Amino acid sequence: MNSIFAVAGVVIKEMYRRKDFYVLLILTVVITALMGSVNFFNDDKIVRYLKEICLLLIWISSLVIAIVTTARQIPSEKESRTIFPLLAKPISRSQLLAGKFLGCWLACGIALLCFYIFFGCISASREHHWHLLNYFQAATLHWFMLGIVVALVLLGSLVFTAPSSNATTLFVIIGGILFMGGYLNQFALRMSEPGHTIVYAIYYLIPHLEKFDVRELVIHNWPIIEWKYYAVAVVYALIYSGIFLAGACLIFRRKALH
Repeated sequence: MNSIFAVAGVVIKEMYRRKDFYVLLILTVVITALMGSVNFFNDDKIVRYLKEICLLLIWISSLVIAIVTTARQIPSEKESRTIFPLLAKPISRSQLLAGKFLGCWLACGIALLCFYIFFGCISASREHHWHLLNYFQAATLHWFMLGIVVALVLLGSLVFTAPSSNATTLFVIIGGILFMGGYLNQFALRMSEPGHTIVYAIYYLIPHLEKFDVRELVIHNWPIIEWKYYAVAVVYALIYSGIFLAGACLIFRRKALH
């Protein structure tokens, strides 16, 4: 476990040395400044509209950071040839991947925490209410969803040769799941065989990332999600993250390092 945490720590430090995290911080400042303009309006609809824009931007930026940061982990280690001394520590390939996953996931969580703290403070100052449980559920479900994304991108980095092709492909796949994944069963009903069966199979096999999008909970200050359903969503995310990470470990064990 110490080896895994050591690798994770290096990943987190590396992320904060790069521009990705600072882009998110600058974006946070810009967004909070935008929300500050609510002072010029006295309409609840304006507040909700600005909250919707803010949350959309954080979803986009968090996905960009998660995918880009994770996609370059293994290829950069190979390119700089630091992967060989790492594996000679001794540390197994599975431990290396687990450390990379944990580091990327925790780094995304820290970035999300920064954003939601800024966003929550500004929102509360305008609405004069602290909906802490709403923010907690929205932020943590968002984070667990990013766990699935990080594990999937790690798997992709062992399949695709270049980080750019991996990132581009995963952007398309994840974007397709978020926008179309929940409607595949409806599309399947209109199709003939074998398309009907294929699309239905895809619908039940893919991780439904859109289920973790509970922005409406924060935008409209709805009652919190029942904790039993929240727990089911967390377990669902952990299962899919585990499946993708196990697949990555299996491929990495058999992959020749050059």
